[in-house]
Amino acid sequence: MESIWSKIGWSALTLFIVLNYGLLARAFLQKTTARVGKRYGIRIFQFYIDIFKAYSIRTHIYHGVMYYLGPVFRLTGGIGMLMFIPVIYGDPRFANFSDAGDLVLVLYFFFFGTLGMALGAGEGGNPNAAIGVSRGLSQMSVSEIPLIISMLAVSSQFQSLEITKIVAGQQGSFMNWVLFSNPLAFITGFMGLLASFAVNPFSIVIAPQEIPIGPPTEYEGNYTGVLQLNRSIFPIAKLILFTNLFLGGATNWLELFTKIFFFFLAFTIINAVFPRFRTDHSVRWFIRIPFAVGILTLVYTTLRF
Repeated sequence: MESIWSKIGWSALTLFIVLNYGLLARAFLQKTTARVGKRYGIRIFQFYIDIFKAYSIRTHIYHGVMYYLGPVFRLTGGIGMLMFIPVIYGDPRFANFSDAGDLVLVLYFFFFGTLGMALGAGEGGNPNAAIGVSRGLSQMSVSEIPLIISMLAVSSQFQSLEITKIVAGQQGSFMNWVLFSNPLAFITGFMGLLASFAVNPFSIVIAPQEIPIGPPTEYEGNYTGVLQLNRSIFPIAKLILFTNLFLGGATNWLELFTKIFFFFLAFTIINAVFPRFRTDHSVRWFIRIPFAVGILTLVYTTLRF
């Protein structure tokens, strides 16, 4: 029992560190994008203010039980995913509950939040929310294919679905990282991850610069606060997973945040340079390019490993 409570305590500390890093990283992305457009951008601590402000407001809008469960499911997906990923390799304090789940369970959490949010927003009173849901599910249906293919290739390469064993197989040299030993798997997964982060050219759900049409259209007050927390936790959890699968994991926090930073830097550049796709353009792009690279990934992995 003592070890369980100790693991819960270290997991809570992990969540606290990831949350704060996510808030600062999101601010960095927005501020950098603004500077590219010759604007000043937000303050680096603006998201902290937004969360406290959102939690201080209460809403009296009622659309049904599922409407309220949507943000809860979304946050559950982010936290649940983080809890079953080994954050720091070789340090049992930050292994979380990775010994109780594998890559399949993490993938369930990967999709759980998105589908729960779609159900919640679909029960809202604004028809624009349904438009955002249809856009998001259309893109998700095709963007998850390269993600799954890349993860299947990695698990096949190391003959395991346990994330810890996959990280262990990449130790010894950076040339053992999947990024170098199986670059097609990394490219395939990275293209799918772009859509998961909803940065340009795949920001079709929230659709910045348009009239708000995404699922959070009618969510306000403390529900917005829940969504903002998840938008800081879930992306970092995804990047920790990708660091484990493709970059050999990390043996300390500095190494982890450095590797994650380069992902964020790439997303920031792509978001600032490329315009947004239309939904049909996004779907066709994923069917043509990432799917084709994914097939090559499976062939390459089968022949080499």
